[in-house]
Amino acid sequence: MAPVAPPDEFWQGVEQFNQQEYYACHDTLEALWIEAVEPQKRFYQGVLQIAVACHHLLNLNWRGAAILLGEGIGRLRDYQPDYEGIDVMSLIIQSAELLQALQKSAQEQVADFVKHLEAEPMGGVNEVSEEAIARLPRISRV
Repeated sequence: MAPVAPPDEFWQGVEQFNQQEYYACHDTLEALWIEAVEPQKRFYQGVLQIAVACHHLLNLNWRGAAILLGEGIGRLRDYQPDYEGIDVMSLIIQSAELLQALQKSAQEQVADFVKHLEAEPMGGVNEVSEEAIARLPRISRV
């Protein structure tokens, strides 16, 4: 059976992920994941877990970020180097680098680890700096 191309909602989730709208990405991808069948189901879940890990990290939840990065990476390993138009290998490498850096920091120092991720608050909302964007995983098309 040939793989089914991802629906438009998947690409919406990719866009949300790349704009660091991780909570919205979670909602979009979770709806797809719930209805999906294998092999897409596991693929969607892996991407979803990395998105939720990034959300946890930006909310200073070291443990949640570390656990979900590891689980997401593990679920995506079988989809390398690319799957359904996504550069899975690149996403795994970026996520693994972030996980390694996070694991080297102490759990109690998660605020210091992510402080460079936040610029000066503007209108009550913190903007993510360009340096931070470079450290967070991105999903690339092939």
